[in-house]
Parts: sequence; C-alpha cells; structure tokens
Amino acid sequence: MNMNTGAHDKALPICKIFHKNQGFYKDLLVTLAAALWTGFTSSVLFVLLVFISNGEARADEDQQGSGGLALYTLDGRRVEDAPRVLTNVQIEVTGMLARVKVHQQYTNPGGEWLEGVYQFPLPENSAVDELRMRIGERLLLGEIQEQAQAKTAYETAKAKGQRASLLNMQRPNLFSTRLANIGPGESIQVEITYQQILTYQQGWFHLRLPLVVGPRYIPGRVLTGSDSSWTPGVGWASDTDQVPDASHISPPVADPLKGLINPLTLSLRLNPGVELDSIHSSSHDLQSLVDDQGIYHLGPTSQTIPADRDFVLQWKPKADLHPRTVVFREAWGGHEYALLMMLPPKLDGASSESLREVIFVVDTSGSMLGTSIHQAKAALELALTRLSPTAHFNVIQFNSRVHSLFNRTVPATRRNLELALTYVQGLQAEGGTEMFPAITRALQDESLSGHLRQVIFLTDGSVGNERALFGLIQQKLGNSRFFPIGIGSAPNSYFMRQAAEFGRGSFSYIGDLAEVEERMSDLFEKLAHPVLTDIQLIWDDDRRVESFPKKIMDLYRGEPLMVILKADELPHDLTLMGEFAGSEWQQQLAIQNLVKQPGIHKLWGRAKIK
Repeated sequence: MNMNTGAHDKALPICKIFHKNQGFYKDLLVTLAAALWTGFTSSVLFVLLVFISNGEARADEDQQGSGGLALYTLDGRRVEDAPRVLTNVQIEVTGMLARVKVHQQYTNPGGEWLEGVYQFPLPENSAVDELRMRIGERLLLGEIQEQAQAKTAYETAKAKGQRASLLNMQRPNLFSTRLANIGPGESIQVEITYQQILTYQQGWFHLRLPLVVGPRYIPGRVLTGSDSSWTPGVGWASDTDQVPDASHISPPVADPLKGLINPLTLSLRLNPGVELDSIHSSSHDLQSLVDDQGIYHLGPTSQTIPADRDFVLQWKPKADLHPRTVVFREAWGGHEYALLMMLPPKLDGASSESLREVIFVVDTSGSMLGTSIHQAKAALELALTRLSPTAHFNVIQFNSRVHSLFNRTVPATRRNLELALTYVQGLQAEGGTEMFPAITRALQDESLSGHLRQVIFLTDGSVGNERALFGLIQQKLGNSRFFPIGIGSAPNSYFMRQAAEFGRGSFSYIGDLAEVEERMSDLFEKLAHPVLTDIQLIWDDDRRVESFPKKIMDLYRGEPLMVILKADELPHDLTLMGEFAGSEWQQQLAIQNLVKQPGIHKLWGRAKIK
C-alpha cells in the first residue's frame, strides 16, 4: 500500500500524550512520546481524528466485531460484515527483535453512512510504533490521550459527521477499534506496526504471530443494568461480576464451513545474525530462500492462507555459535538502552538432577475438546514417565470442578506412576473452565523441605478473568514455580506469559500432537536442571541503571537470562549472583558483542509502565 499523502490528503500528526497521574516520571513521558504502546494501561487510549465534515452522527454503542470489520447503522443495528479485500502481514526479524506490519483493507458495500467496529489480536508483549488508517482519500494518524478524553473526542467527531477512530485495549493481547462515518462504497485501510522481543528456549528462537481471537470461558454472575454503568458490547457473552467486560472480549466465532476464514498473505525476512542449524514452522508449510548475506526470505507455500490459527516459526543457531553474552544497544534521547541475553554459565555439577516436587494441573474443560485434550494427555503421559525416583508428584484436573488424584504429592514409585497413567488415560473434556480453584488447589500445600516445587499447568488459557488469576498466583505462590503450557493452535498467550512471570517460571506451547514428545522432553530436561535460583545482577560501579524485570526468573540449563535496561552510560561489566545447589554462587561477566538495534527504548518504556 502507498501510504504517502497526496495533494488532497490531510493527516493529523502524532504528538499529544495524556495521563491521569500528573506526576508521572518525566523521562518516561519522553520515552512514550516516541511510540504508541499496546497493553500498557487501560486508562490511555489511541484516538485518530480527521476533521472533515461528511455524513451524520452514527451508532453510539461501543461494539465489537469478530476479527473482521462489523458495520452498524445510526440506531446500532448490525448490518453485514464489511468484505475484507486483503490482509497482508510483513515481518522483519533482526537477532532477537521482530518488527511486524499488519495491513488490512475493507469496503463499505452499502448505500448509507455507517460506523465500523473490529477486534484483532496482537502479541501481549508487543509495542506499537504506529497506527495509520486511510478512509477513501483521507489519511489518519494516531495520538495517545487519556481514556475519558479520547472517548469524548471520538464521540464529538462522530456526532459532527467527521471521520474518526478509537483504539481500545480489552486485554494486552486483544484490541478493538471503532471507525466513525464510513461513506457508502468507501474503502478502509488499517495499518498497525509493532515490535516485540522474541522468546528463546532450549536453544530455539520462537516467533508467534496471533491471528485468532479465540472464545473465552466467562465465570461469574450475569450483570444487569442495576449492577453496573458499563456499556455492554455485542459479543456472545454477557458481562458478569467476575468479567465485567465479557461482552467486549467475546466476538462471534467464524464458521469454517462458510469459506476461507479471514484470508491473508504473509512474508517474513529473517536476519538471525548467526548461521542456523534448523528452521521450521509447526503451524504452516513454508517456502524459504537464503540470499548471499545469510538473510532468510520466507512465506507460506500457498499465496493466501486462512487466519484460523496462529503463525509460529522457530529457528536454532548452530551450537558452536551460541553467544555467551549478547547485548543489543541503542542510544536515544541522551540515554543508552540495552537488551541483554546471557546463556547460563557452565557450572560444575549442573548436570545432576535436583530434588523436585512436581504438580501437574490439566485443563479438561469443554474448550479442550478434540485435539487439545489429546495433546494434553499425551504431554502428561510423557511427563510422568520422565519423573526420576527421587521426585514427588501429584495430578490435578479441572473443568467446572477440581479433582486431585492424591491428597498431596507422593513419591514417584512405580505403583504411584501406574495409578497416575491410568488416571490420565481416562480424562475427558467437558464443562466450564473454573481455573481459580484449580490454581488454589495446586498452590495450597507447603513445599517439601529440600525440594524445588514446580507447578506444570496445561491449558488453552481460554478465560476472561485473567487479572484475578494473576493476583491469586502472586498471593499463593510461596516457594513454588509456575510453568504454563499452552495447548492448541491459538492459546491465550497473554495468560501464559503473565502467569509465568508472576509465577517465576516460563511458558511453553504445544500446537500439534507431533510436537508433544519434543516439547515435553525439552521442558523436563530444563526443569530437572535449574542452574541458578534467586538471581541478582550487580553493576560494576555506582552509576544509575534501571533494569527490568525487577525480579529475575530462575535460570535453567539451555535457557538465557533476559534483561532490558537504561542508563546515562552503559556499564562495562556486571556480576551475576544466585544460589546453586543450596550454596551462594557468583560470576563476573563482561558485556561484549554490542549490536546496535533501534527501538529498544520503546521496549524499555513499555516494561517500565508494566
């Protein structure tokens, strides 16, 4: 798409930022001024306005579409969905950072002025650089405003017949946009550009592009007009006391029997920076071309693919080229920013398996019916067979109710394992996704003395009460570690990532039965060999350095330590401290192999707000 404005185009520049807290840090405001963020706070919205008088005031309700553009009349009546002419996704990967541009085109096929609403998924850890929209001949750019001000500006523009758009975060991985005053026969083009940090686990880099807004389980009592002033959306779910925005996060599910679902084209340019040992996608068949500079150009074998599952790509550098320490660096606004990846040190005795207490929790709700429950059962069976005789374990299943195989963890004897395998083979998917009592049950017991307690949580994460679950994990975690495993083709990655962060663990995905053995083997190899726990980073001098995450996760064999930081001047050395096998341990590390990478300051800003 040619996004340059012509002689008749008018565009509003991006410049204003508003926040409820007037004492917000000055350096953070400066950082925010450079980018539009996704997933940072529900008190700030994007608003795009172009003051061109056309049409009349349109539908007032804050309604949602289903991953495409839904059209509404003046009185809020839904008409047919806008035909999607094209969705194009362009991905560029450099080292550990991915920059993604999503471009969608729609048309208003009717003969009246309408309001459009659509919902779309983005990675929960992404930072949006730009939001652009073209309606007919007019180009719209976004600016950040405080929530109430943004809504007022949108409604005022809409009432005056002006073109406007409002972007709202429902969840850090779920967004909705309202488009006011779309003329008869007009085309609508939406372009969102974001970047994100890639995941690196067990020697593999992982890129996941969410393409599906999956249905979520909604617990709680249904709200009525007397319960809340919340304006309901038009999703299939009703707002409840536990999920007051349920109608805003439950777009209709597309029927694959009615044709190709949300067709799109996709291209990817990968500059890994090192020679690769392997590259593949578990979600789509790909064609690949490597140029003379070692850059991979990839895309699906089919020119157009349906957006019925997430796009997943993985690549593995050659083992002898794994860096000990890699620093991606950027100078911006008078400060230096860095993104550090450190592979775990080679410690004596690191190969010995630690004493562990493992609690397996498996989602057997109705959303797991079909392939997902088969994947979960296969993963559990493999995990049980990998337990060492020194381990203790238990198995918990949940749907509308919670059931535990044993009253508490038991030794991994042959008899106990046989009982567990029989129990797992009989699991069936049915009922609701009552995750809260399941997490409570998994974390309620005290850990065994001298054992590392690990909760392995297999689910598709299809819930709407994520915030309550995160609070529960924080409150009940104690000395446990929480490891979500996303099951299915489009798991709730927001829940997976945040639950792992609050639980001082890490998350994994299993998208295909063929992946179960490899993924579970890798996970259990990792969990059996923690390298460092209770990690701290200490800089080589007293300079002011602000780093995230504040509390660093445990470090496992084959997994890197990831830290993003800001300083007036970057330090030259750091000390890595932690606990290994019950003893204090530390190592001095030199920061080397500096690689310049733009956009790190935006990721730092997002981490600070979070």
